[in-house]
Amino acid sequence: MTGAPVAITGLGAVTPLGASVRALHDTLSDNLCAVAAREVVIEGVERFTFGAAACTGFEERQVRGPSGVALDRGTALALTAAREAAAQAGLTGDARPVEPERLGVYWGAGMGGASSFDQSTEQLYARHRRLRPTTVLTTMPNAAAAELSMAFGARAASMGYACACASSAVAIGEAMRAIRAGWVDIAVVGGHEALLSPGVIASWQAMKVLAPANGEPRTVCRPFAHDRAGFALGEGAAALVIESLDSARRRGAPLLALLSGYGTSCDAAHISTPDSAGQVRAMKAALADAGLVPGDIGHVNAHGTGTLAGDLAEAGSLAEVFGTRGVPVSATKALHGHLMGAGGAVELVCALHAMQAARLPACAGAPAEALGIDLVHGQSPRAVPPQRHVMSNSFAFGGTNAVLIASRLA
Repeated sequence: MTGAPVAITGLGAVTPLGASVRALHDTLSDNLCAVAAREVVIEGVERFTFGAAACTGFEERQVRGPSGVALDRGTALALTAAREAAAQAGLTGDARPVEPERLGVYWGAGMGGASSFDQSTEQLYARHRRLRPTTVLTTMPNAAAAELSMAFGARAASMGYACACASSAVAIGEAMRAIRAGWVDIAVVGGHEALLSPGVIASWQAMKVLAPANGEPRTVCRPFAHDRAGFALGEGAAALVIESLDSARRRGAPLLALLSGYGTSCDAAHISTPDSAGQVRAMKAALADAGLVPGDIGHVNAHGTGTLAGDLAEAGSLAEVFGTRGVPVSATKALHGHLMGAGGAVELVCALHAMQAARLPACAGAPAEALGIDLVHGQSPRAVPPQRHVMSNSFAFGGTNAVLIASRLA
């Protein structure tokens, strides 16, 4: 092991499967799916319907940030999730047993305020209206990290990570390294994304990676299936509070689980086509960091987007790391959609729930042994024996690979 495990003391989430961690856990336990058909009409250009997963009922206008400026929807999601995690970890209230200079924020978002920027562009060019003077502050990539640092008085660090679909996984892993190195004692970590805006959606549609909304919503996104046709674009946020074990025990914080391993790598091969070799390096690095071997992992929450190239590469990398023994694999993007920069954090929360409940989320739209892996499939979660360690994969455009391992308390 290259570093001590780090305590997870708070969790928060706003996802298409629910507006809190409890709601997310309940829907995962029932194996519910949030994907639905969504139509986009861009006048004079195109009209199409695709699979999407929205945080229905979430109103960003009801969320106030400490800066007082108008919030991008993604930043509002981030604040809501982080406040839930901070409350559970005991970082809120009048008596905060935390030194501000030892508290940091490490936050990920793949495209940041892209939806707000899309709306501003429409306002300027289509409606011929001036922009707000706070437009830059709303849309800048580190807006959420800035709001969070002010919300919690975090003076040690306010770091924003933009690594496409691996953004929040990288943010969590880099915060873990900072805690191990003694740079901070406690970190608010995670990520957000809110890209369900016409211009942003059209950008993904142009790449031909959005799954068409044909048939039953539960089968729109079919990770690792031979007839997979793309991903369902989602939105949401998830946050964790992580800290050194000494800090958690000193504060009397709840010890929910341990963050035990982090591995990262870069394919350095192609900007959009993944490379199994890079993914293998990241998984092996996470295992080495945690002092584990493949046989110790009870469950993998795969990146599993439902794209042709992505799933094929990941199936190959899983086979190389875990061999003929295999490992049960979940692909929760089939249920909550592809949350882009928020995906790593949300899926780590899903993996933690699976470990604690000993029930693995199932993918309704894929057959057994899809692409040769042990994919958890069907209409109900799979009951498994108690697990000690789970892995969560995040593999991004640009070749960034990030793998996290969480462990049950001994």
